[in-house]
Amino acid sequence: MRELVERVWFGDGTLARVARAALFPTELLYRASIAVREALYDTGMLASHDPVLPAVSVGNVTVGGTGKTPVSAWIATELIERGARPAIVLRGYGDDEPLVHARLNPTVPVIVEANRAQGIARARDEGATIAVLDDAFQHRQVSREADVVLVSADRWSASLRLLPAGPLREPLAALRRATIIVVTRKAATNAVIDAVNESLATIAPRVPRSTIRLEPDDLRSASATADGEVRRPLSDVAGRDAHILTAIGDPLSFTRQIELLGGRVTAEIYPDHHHFQPREIARFISSVPADGLAICTLKDAVKLAARWPREAPTLWYVSQRVSVERWVGGIEHILDDLTRVPARRAR
Repeated sequence: MRELVERVWFGDGTLARVARAALFPTELLYRASIAVREALYDTGMLASHDPVLPAVSVGNVTVGGTGKTPVSAWIATELIERGARPAIVLRGYGDDEPLVHARLNPTVPVIVEANRAQGIARARDEGATIAVLDDAFQHRQVSREADVVLVSADRWSASLRLLPAGPLREPLAALRRATIIVVTRKAATNAVIDAVNESLATIAPRVPRSTIRLEPDDLRSASATADGEVRRPLSDVAGRDAHILTAIGDPLSFTRQIELLGGRVTAEIYPDHHHFQPREIARFISSVPADGLAICTLKDAVKLAARWPREAPTLWYVSQRVSVERWVGGIEHILDDLTRVPARRAR
């Protein structure tokens, strides 16, 4: 099913174009509903309420795959270094995202709450001074100090369609509401980055932009041993059969990262937030050759580790390390300002 959806959303073939055309009436209805909702907020007929803590939203205008979780975790780390006490507040569409945040930032409270205002209140009760809202750009009931909106260069196209004919949650013009647009990339070239920035400069000319690379970190064992987490260098992937088991928003960019490391990639891909069944795990294990590597992402590892058979080959996960490449518009200044908000409110 996922492969079919991806083909309809991103494909150039005749069948993909026919499918998008067939979905056009539904897309129009969705566009109309979005336009009415945004107009109600823009005119004040629907109100945005100030939360009990300053908040920063990390979101996007597409369905998954832009790097919200690693970037939200990175922002939380940056805020800690600036003296703030952040908490991650998220709706929690799957049980993987809270576990990933807990792994990346063990000292940061992770609040799962569909009602963001209540989630922020819980964050305050746990001692937080600022809330990082993971995936909340479309949630306008709560006002924010800043909206960080991510755009994936690996999946970018200025001709993307709205749901259900494409992956867009909102028209690209919604990017004009952002405080800063962060272009993320895993495997996209510099030429692609330049092309994306040129498009964004036309779509949202007044919004500053920055570029972040999501780089694969070391190979780490999904199941801890008596000696703790085992690590291997990424160079171990070169020339090896790399069998990937994953259920994330943008699996193709992840598999491309492993290919660029020199691995001979075979991938079993499932829908985002998929709960792996025992038979799926067993089938994947049986496909890994004796000298091959079984690889997943951290988002997969937090679900698979406790269910991975001891006699099976080691399951290695790769998390994404954030590296800021271009500071156009100064995301560092936005983070600095966020840490000064509590003091301003106190006055």
